[in-house]
Amino acid sequence: MSQRLPVGLTCRAVVAASAANLGPGFDSLGLALGLYDEIVVTTVDSGLQVEVEGEGAGHVPLGREHLVVRAVQRGLEAAGPAAPGLVVRCRNDIPHSRGLGSSAAAVVGGLAAANGLLAQGGWAPFTTPQLIQLASEFEGHSDNASAAVLGGAVVSWTEPDGGRDAYAAVPLRLHPDIRIFSAIPAEQSLTAATRVLLPGHVSHADARFNVSRVALLVVALTERPDLLLAATDDVLHQPQRATAMPMSAEYLRLLRRCGVAAALSGAGPAVIALTTRTELPAEILEFGAVNGFAVRQMTVGEGVRWTSDVVAHRHR
Repeated sequence: MSQRLPVGLTCRAVVAASAANLGPGFDSLGLALGLYDEIVVTTVDSGLQVEVEGEGAGHVPLGREHLVVRAVQRGLEAAGPAAPGLVVRCRNDIPHSRGLGSSAAAVVGGLAAANGLLAQGGWAPFTTPQLIQLASEFEGHSDNASAAVLGGAVVSWTEPDGGRDAYAAVPLRLHPDIRIFSAIPAEQSLTAATRVLLPGHVSHADARFNVSRVALLVVALTERPDLLLAATDDVLHQPQRATAMPMSAEYLRLLRRCGVAAALSGAGPAVIALTTRTELPAEILEFGAVNGFAVRQMTVGEGVRWTSDVVAHRHR
């Protein structure tokens, strides 16, 4: 008979939004943003109760198919014990289907909540590399998941490991002069819908272009922010996705014409700008206001943290 967690355990997890790719770093570069979801999970005698407020309320499922619930269950299954019943409460500030890592945040937050339950129940919680592996397996790529786990800017990669992908990531020390602005439209877009627009093969010339830009981007993010405009250029995925989000593509072109380094945030339609300016040019702000973009300055997000009755933890 499988072991079961005691009734009455509670864990609170806080997890950040994230921007992936940052232009040329397709499925490999990520940046946590200072916009957070909060998840509180409690073990009860039986059943499942899911409550959602904020982003996604009234639209996401409230059963076992809820992504946070699936992540909590996956974490418990990987560690061993089962929960007799669960109450899962989500307070979401991260917009859904905008390219801001809401699904990765749900997965990482659910796994972190499982960690708190495990620690209180006497099981060893997952290490940071294990959290990255479990969350990335859920997502199918590691850029958003790693940023949500570690916080800040990250480089992630995969290696073959006995027939499966082994995921890993390391943090980058973001240059202190870099400021982050997000432009979030009202429209939504699904990553799966925009991935089908990407070609199965690319030319050596395009691959060479992006390899040089992503290498330059690591330098720009850490040491030379004056190189950000050139470093965030991309030919492998943003031009191909433009037809699915024409207003975001136009905003991206405007930002870059004004000398502001910018990229789609993940698969879009949100746009992320990285700059040493203290504010964006008036032309950019006006375009955003007229075309329904919420433009705001963002802080760098922290790594996921979870608090149980025992101790508070932060993964970094």
